[in-house]
Amino acid sequence: MGATDVPMDSSPAETFTASRWTQGNFLFPTKIIVSPQRVSRVKSRLFGSNEETIPMSKVASVHIKTGVVWSEIVIESAGGADPITSYGHRKRDAQRIRDLIEQYQAQSRT
Repeated sequence: MGATDVPMDSSPAETFTASRWTQGNFLFPTKIIVSPQRVSRVKSRLFGSNEETIPMSKVASVHIKTGVVWSEIVIESAGGADPITSYGHRKRDAQRIRDLIEQYQAQSRT
C-alpha cells in the first residue's frame, strides 16, 4: 500500500511552531496544526489559549509571504470568516503547511 493509498483519517496531525525570535512569539509561540480534517492556529497565553480553526473542506486559499528567513502564512476560509494568519515560520514549514492542505483537499475529492 503506497503513501497515497492511506486513508485520510489515519494521517497524524502535524504541528508547526513559529520562531520565538519573531513578533508576538517570544513567550508563547504560535502553533499551526494541520490534520486531514482541519487547520488550527493555537496561541497560548499566560492563562489558557486562543484557538482558531477552519475545516479542511472550507479552506479557500493559502498565501505565503516570505522574507529573508521567516515567512507569514495566511489561510483563508471559503465561508468568509477571518483568515488564520501566523508570522515567524520557516520558509520550508510554510511550504509544508501549504502542501499538506493541498494534499488533504485532493484526497477528500477522490
